[in-house]
Amino acid sequence: MPETKEGWFQRIEKMHPYQTLMYLGMFGSGLIFLFMTTAFLASDTSMVEATKFKMPKSFILSTFILLISGYTVSKLLLHYKEDSVQKLKNSLLITFFLGLIFTALQFIGWKELTLSGVDFRGLPTGSFLYVLTGIHIFHLIGAMTFALIMVYQYSRVEKDEVKNLVLLTNPYERMRIELFTTYWHFMDFIWLTLFMIFVFVF
Repeated sequence: MPETKEGWFQRIEKMHPYQTLMYLGMFGSGLIFLFMTTAFLASDTSMVEATKFKMPKSFILSTFILLISGYTVSKLLLHYKEDSVQKLKNSLLITFFLGLIFTALQFIGWKELTLSGVDFRGLPTGSFLYVLTGIHIFHLIGAMTFALIMVYQYSRVEKDEVKNLVLLTNPYERMRIELFTTYWHFMDFIWLTLFMIFVFVF
């Protein structure tokens, strides 16, 4: 008998529970950003434009920082295939600190918005800028926390050859790295989308 293609439901059934949870979480987060962005685009931007709004320099700089973090996180699976726990840990640390710099720049960007006359409690369109970027930071902090947990776990097994071998031959660990990488790229994509919308709207 010819093989029949698996349906999406069958593929979901075969997923690890962590994979299912993460993909469902990403889907839910995507919907939140979609609805909030739609509301933002439907709001009146003319009053913000009247304040001679300029994109905060911190937002521009943070975009480049997040793009660099996308590159460092893409190295994780490569380091796993190289059987290098140390490189894995280092790439995770670099990614974490880049995420930390991105978050700090976002707060500085909020300060720039306030100084330019766009206050959180002021114009509705201005409020959306704070809310959308704030939700994104909240999601990114979750990924950064998970990165620290992984760094801690790698530090514990780094100098133990047996634990090192067990870690690097464990398919569950590969799945964790793949999920983390996917989620981080998802956060990159969300921010780039938001940033481009902000640029074109204003």
